[in-house]
Amino acid sequence: MEAFRVIEIKKSVYESNDAKAAELRRDMEKRGVFLLNLMSSPGSGKTTTLVRTLEALSGRYGIGILEADLDSDVDARTVSRAGARTIQVHTGGMCHLDAQMTREGLEAMGLEGLDLAVIENVGNLICTAEFDTGAALNAMILSVPEGDDKPLKYPTMFKAVDVVLVNKIDTLPVFDFNLASFTERVLALNPGARILPISAKTGEGIAEWAALLGAEIDSWRAKNARKED
Repeated sequence: MEAFRVIEIKKSVYESNDAKAAELRRDMEKRGVFLLNLMSSPGSGKTTTLVRTLEALSGRYGIGILEADLDSDVDARTVSRAGARTIQVHTGGMCHLDAQMTREGLEAMGLEGLDLAVIENVGNLICTAEFDTGAALNAMILSVPEGDDKPLKYPTMFKAVDVVLVNKIDTLPVFDFNLASFTERVLALNPGARILPISAKTGEGIAEWAALLGAEIDSWRAKNARKED
């Protein structure tokens, strides 16, 4: 009988990525740049929400945006017009960014003068949640038209995030979306998740989201300053 080895590829890939993510997280702490990983499915309003966020934080932080897509530079062009330093990363067909791709994108963009770097991750609710990018905060957007049952269908994503933005709440009268049921389902998976209803179109809830993000950045800075003392 022929002898052969069995290699657990999935475990190996995740372990390697986790180590690189931890290293990147330490490096970002040393550089004083807060890294936000923003995830969602396609069409949730991620880019519009990001532009609204940039407007709300304008003048307060130096911000850079890492745009990840399979192809095209449509989102990068949109975000760059909002005044942020921007770089487009094409993933070569991969449906997510991992820690090494994130590092390469950040280094190519340049971190000098930045306080906040935002990953606009590839649009999907599956593999983006499985790969640690080294971010200090993970957030996702779920839009009302997608339905309030998505935590049941994509539990890994909802377990992985710190913040859930429920976008397009201006369409609640049109769609059968129960915000109370959605909140209950998210918190059953992730009791620490913070859930914010927003509308990137009308601006509703954006100030609250910007305040939450600003508080996270300031708390992170203070924590890192204590480490250095």
